[in-house]
Amino acid sequence: MAENFIVSARKYRPDNWDSVVGQKSITTTLRNAIETNQIAQAYLFTGSRGVGKTSCARIFAKAINNMLDATPEELAFTIFELDAASNNSVEDIRSIVDTVRIPPQVGKYKVYVIDEVHMLSSNAFNAFLKTLEEPPAHAIFILATTEKHKIIPTILSRCQIFDFNRIKVKDMTEHLQHICKQEGIEAEEDALHIIATKADGAMRDALSIFDQVVAFCGRKLTYDLVIQNLNVLDYEYYFKLTDLFFKEDIPSALMVLNEVVEKGFDIHHFVTGLGAHFRNLLVCRDAQTLSLMEVSEGVAAKYKDQAAASDLRFLIQGIDLVNDTDYHYKSSRHPRLLVELLLMKLCSVPQNLREGEKKK
Repeated sequence: MAENFIVSARKYRPDNWDSVVGQKSITTTLRNAIETNQIAQAYLFTGSRGVGKTSCARIFAKAINNMLDATPEELAFTIFELDAASNNSVEDIRSIVDTVRIPPQVGKYKVYVIDEVHMLSSNAFNAFLKTLEEPPAHAIFILATTEKHKIIPTILSRCQIFDFNRIKVKDMTEHLQHICKQEGIEAEEDALHIIATKADGAMRDALSIFDQVVAFCGRKLTYDLVIQNLNVLDYEYYFKLTDLFFKEDIPSALMVLNEVVEKGFDIHHFVTGLGAHFRNLLVCRDAQTLSLMEVSEGVAAKYKDQAAASDLRFLIQGIDLVNDTDYHYKSSRHPRLLVELLLMKLCSVPQNLREGEKKK
């Protein structure tokens, strides 16, 4: 019988410091706190979803007791987890308060990890406050939340606060490449880059998308198959359109838009993608701003070529026109006509620039 499938988000969940992706400064600080024995009694891990808050809390809880290799049965006596999203009442907090005074049976500390702590009721926060203010020496609290602003200031003032970053596309792509090697999957870098971009800074989302794409593509992930599965608009449409803007070819530009619509892509998404394209062309014109681009090396080379042929004034006007269309899109009764007008204006920009030079 075949083994049960384990989703990548669980299979490759970080279980030691080195496996945490994109949070180097935080993991270094926590490791140093353990080595120098400067462990606070309350921590708050905050950041968007899927960036490693709960994983780091578990690793930190195990590392404090020098139990990184311990079995789940051994950890059950030292690490206690509470999901505040479904256990947010005063009674749930009192169950912690009643047990926190009892020394740990295994290890040096009892660690309480409270996930989604912002979901606690106001009464539960008040019941928790006294314990957090004067906990026993063997108790450590690690709170995790995606919405720090919902936590009362008296709780925040008693915690060391760690803000987790959104994970960079580059870091996610490298991690996905590592997973592909582990799983024996052949993948194009551009394909993995699209997955990482789609995940929008969340490693967990990237792994879920990765599983979905592998189910569709099999053991070989190509750029074309990935954008087909994820319904992502190919970069080539934007490169082609920009060339048409330079040529002032309105009919061909409108036909490209028609092709995009016929393939089922959202027109608003097309507009925001065009704005991102102009922005990338703008930042890749200067070596100082190259690091602001989050694209693969192959696509970056195409951007450099097109940016070299573009006028800085055209790009700035183009971004302004796209931004104006994006702003008016939701209130428009004829959104397609609005976007077609945008393309016509963009095709007219080179001529306007030439006329402006003649007047000067």
